[in-house]
Amino acid sequence: MQSKPLILLSLLLAAFTINLDTTIVNVALPTLVRELHASTTQLEWIVDAYNLMFAALVLACGNLGDRLGRKGVLLAGLGVFGAATIAGGLGTNPGQLIAARAVMGLGAALIFPATLSLLTNVFTERGERARAIGLWGATTGVGIAVGPIVGGWLLERFSWQSVFFALAPIAALAAVLVAARVPTSRDPQAPPADRAGLLLSTAGMAVLIYTIIEAPNRGWGAGRSVGGFAIAAVLLVAFVAWERRAQAPMLDVGLFRNLRFSAASGSVTITFFSLFGFIFLITLYFQFLKGYRPLSTGVRLLPVATLVGITSVLGTRLAVRSGTKLVVAAGLVSLAAGLAWTSSASSSTSYLTIAGQMVLIGSGIGLTSAPATESIMGAVPRAKAGVGSAINDATRILGGTLGVAVIGSVYASLYSTHLTSALTVRLPEAAASGAHRSVGAAFGAAERLSATGHADLANALHQAATTAFFRGFETACLVAAAIAAAGAVFALAFIPAQPPSASAETAPAVPATSP
Repeated sequence: MQSKPLILLSLLLAAFTINLDTTIVNVALPTLVRELHASTTQLEWIVDAYNLMFAALVLACGNLGDRLGRKGVLLAGLGVFGAATIAGGLGTNPGQLIAARAVMGLGAALIFPATLSLLTNVFTERGERARAIGLWGATTGVGIAVGPIVGGWLLERFSWQSVFFALAPIAALAAVLVAARVPTSRDPQAPPADRAGLLLSTAGMAVLIYTIIEAPNRGWGAGRSVGGFAIAAVLLVAFVAWERRAQAPMLDVGLFRNLRFSAASGSVTITFFSLFGFIFLITLYFQFLKGYRPLSTGVRLLPVATLVGITSVLGTRLAVRSGTKLVVAAGLVSLAAGLAWTSSASSSTSYLTIAGQMVLIGSGIGLTSAPATESIMGAVPRAKAGVGSAINDATRILGGTLGVAVIGSVYASLYSTHLTSALTVRLPEAAASGAHRSVGAAFGAAERLSATGHADLANALHQAATTAFFRGFETACLVAAAIAAAGAVFALAFIPAQPPSASAETAPAVPATSP
């Protein structure tokens, strides 16, 4: 008889490894500029190659686990991820790092859906499953928020390679625990591989995420962006059409008629849109406007991590008792309120005030994402848990990628526009060009002007950049808050309060559609 606490610990550690990696590398980007001379485009792809591969392959990997065995797929993913992170630490140029990050994304796509699908096949009663998913949600949220802390600590003591090498022993420990403690499971009546469905879903998600990543640089209305979204739409519509006709579909698209599945998936997307948009903005604020070092920045994000952990566990318990609808809607209201409050930040705002804002934001994320995930997994037959988990993971990565792209675009556009209007002096061409690229470049240009005896120009540029930053910051936070508030209305309107019956939650592990 396997020990359920040890099974849960093993799966949580595997999930934590993936979520830690989501943000741990970001704090090393300035160091990579100095030591590897990475360009801005290369820096973006060191981050985005991981997200692109993860999003493109997660549905296919979830289906693979259902067919071949989830434990074997999880162990394979941990092996791929561990080897790739070591290769990243051994890399000597940006191209090698991008390649390593892409392979790490493949490992993550194998790992993440397997953890949640194994968990739901071990913890089958709704109450215990809700508690387990609450801890899983807490682990994933804390991993994302703790990444900058761990990365900053490593960078202040070791080289940038340590950010990659540190992940390998965690993945190895998780693999040992999974091999020793986690039972295997699979769809007992798995049909043959749906190759056309796998190809269409992978291509559609790859084109969609790639276009979202590139749109801020190319322009959202540029021909290549519009064309990319059109191609993604065609591929995904073709995928749905194929799945509706296929005798043995990879994904039962009829699941989306179940609002416990589809409406909850929308809530997860909105939550991660707001989370990643907030982390993008607050990191700029802490490092450039407050002058915090990477480790100090990470430590100051602890209120988000702590509240995500607490409320993920609390939220799933409340959802079982009081209904998913009210808990998810309350979480999105808390998230919207925290983001709206954050929009009022200025250079003189105390950290205590910012911590209060992060308490609301972290609480909102935990109360939304974990209960919504429990709703999603409760709507999926256990035999198809891998695909259900993959859909949940895809909504997270889609929301997060959109959050950085959209919120970042809103901020950057307004920053550049307001910098032009706020400047009351004429700057040298090189300084003006750099200042419009980012607030960090503007402050760097101001320091160089001051060092060369142009104190008046330096002060004017610093003041204008600060003003422009907060104009963009305020509007971007309000956009994220408005989307979270709309999500709360959406949740109240569409997410069912409880599953239709207790029997649906404990249905036997049979395929959604029998031959």
